[in-house]
Amino acid sequence: MAQFSIRFGNEPGLSPGDVQDLALLAEEAGYEALWMTEGSGRDSVTQLTSVAGKTQRIWLGTGILPIFGRTPLNTAMCAAGAAAVSNGRFMLGLGVGNRSAVETSHGVPYNRPVTRLRETITIVRRLLQGEKVDYKGRVFNVNQASLGEAAPSEKVPIYIAALGPRMLELAGEMADGVLLSWTGPSSVKSAIELVQQAAARAGRDPSQVKIAGYVRTSVATDQEAAHASLRGQIARYTHNTYYRTFFRRSGFEQEMDQAEQALARGDDAGAAAAISPRMEKELGVIGTPAECREMLGEIQSMGLQQLVVAPLPVGDPRECYRETISALGS
Repeated sequence: MAQFSIRFGNEPGLSPGDVQDLALLAEEAGYEALWMTEGSGRDSVTQLTSVAGKTQRIWLGTGILPIFGRTPLNTAMCAAGAAAVSNGRFMLGLGVGNRSAVETSHGVPYNRPVTRLRETITIVRRLLQGEKVDYKGRVFNVNQASLGEAAPSEKVPIYIAALGPRMLELAGEMADGVLLSWTGPSSVKSAIELVQQAAARAGRDPSQVKIAGYVRTSVATDQEAAHASLRGQIARYTHNTYYRTFFRRSGFEQEMDQAEQALARGDDAGAAAAISPRMEKELGVIGTPAECREMLGEIQSMGLQQLVVAPLPVGDPRECYRETISALGS
């Protein structure tokens, strides 16, 4: 039986106690890792820290920590703390977010995202290795930065959240792993190829770069509601230019044309209606537990070391997560 990982969204309907209880359930059900998202609301590191004290085995990862809201030293400090309280079970997932959120909500210019991420990882990795860091780059100038005695004794794997070619190539060049989103058959193979080719160009063994991917999944008995939830999620992502470009590259030009027309009218329902059954089938897994397990296994066999089940919200979030975790655990 295939072993999966699980993603927890920053769901407002889940209390900190709910998150802890569900994480323990996931560990007991045999999930390999738990990834915690971060957007608005609670930060991911605090929630994973609370989970670390309730669990013993399951790996814990930020999925992802946006770099524009934190300095490299602050990021390394968060990682060192999470690694300590989890006894070395922490994975640091980093990403650049998107221009709108960074510039509007954080009030930070969205400059040189690829360079910023490259330099962040370089500095953070050296700090986590216990070095005192002097670094002069295009974005950061750091002098005598250090974690002191708090540097972790165990390696903290660093994952890059990647959607487009440049981030996929950066992951292959320097990351321990890559975290894909909206993972589906038409995109996963080409994404893995880009990562592996970049790793080879950098003189690395491509197998050193672990591939993880979110797959939106529902085992809800109300499959009509599950499909509506999936269409709604895809439609919300179409507000973002980067995701529209990604969906187009994945073969959904007509759907994106119609969604853009709807968004121009301020018609979110119209954007959701533009999502075709073919696009739903590509970007989500909906069915009975047995059907979902089979479909997830097929996607995992395309080259994912970690298939991360991302539960689609249908009804009460606590029950939705509980049902999904229990149905798909190993």
